[in-house]
Amino acid sequence: MSVTSSEGKRVLLAKPRGYCAGVDRAVIAVEKALEAYGAPVYVRKEIVHNRHVVETLADRGAVFVAEADEVPEGAIVVFSAHGVAPSVHTEAAARGLRTIDATCPLVTKVHHEAKRFAKDDYDILLVGHHGHEEVEGTAGEAPDHVQLVDGPSDVAAVTVRDPEKVVWLSQTTLSVDETMETVRQLRERFPSLQDPPSDDICYATQNRQVAVKAMAPKCDLVLVVGSQNSSNSKRLVEVALTSGAGASYLIDYAKEIDDDWLDGVRTVGVTSGASVPEILVQGVIDYLAERGWAEVQEISTAEETLTFSLPRELRARRVGR
Repeated sequence: MSVTSSEGKRVLLAKPRGYCAGVDRAVIAVEKALEAYGAPVYVRKEIVHNRHVVETLADRGAVFVAEADEVPEGAIVVFSAHGVAPSVHTEAAARGLRTIDATCPLVTKVHHEAKRFAKDDYDILLVGHHGHEEVEGTAGEAPDHVQLVDGPSDVAAVTVRDPEKVVWLSQTTLSVDETMETVRQLRERFPSLQDPPSDDICYATQNRQVAVKAMAPKCDLVLVVGSQNSSNSKRLVEVALTSGAGASYLIDYAKEIDDDWLDGVRTVGVTSGASVPEILVQGVIDYLAERGWAEVQEISTAEETLTFSLPRELRARRVGR
């Protein structure tokens, strides 16, 4: 490494980072279900998009499946934080499954918006990523009215029945800037495009992006702790690069850091996606400290105090936290 002394080396640690209220609620829901019912407890899809969380819960007795039809009849199944389409609830009921719905309340809000605008016969332009579970769940609320728009490149292909009855909604974990650019282009095509009743991109996604924007111009390197299938984590890498960071990488664990990335680096920014436990961030901080980046300065742009109550199925059993 060309930088051998620790002089001038520092870590900028973004705040807020890590778990959001919806992720915290979903993970605790699986833990409490295991406590209340015993293993196995089945979980449709990954409860949240983080490899460490999924592996830890699997070690405790959670069984992750792709679809509800893989769950034995009558068993407990938890629906992930990303939400599910009504058809999944119907299938689960038909199989006699006991369901615990850990859908993030902010995702549920978007589901309600989709149903409301479909009822009023709007064309709904859903800004989001193809194949993401959240998008599949939201689109499933109104499949005849929803059209997916996966970024600005999709705008030209959008068709609507009535340009005066069009609304946009969005996946909750997107890049704010890219989403607004997509909406700007949609509005050029459809001037009467209606906005969601309230912001669809979740507070935590926005807050983590704002913190990275504040930090990135000062950083030679930004390390984002998060999994490859985590939309909000991948967006943090993009935000870091577009906001002035010299380089940025997405890692699950400190052991994935390539020491070549640190060559010539003075300031390392560290943040984590909304489904990442703090222990993984601390692992990165410890790794950097061992290599001379012992000075840690927190860059705080917001305080988060929001919490969500447990799913009603667990509250009904008086399962405490």
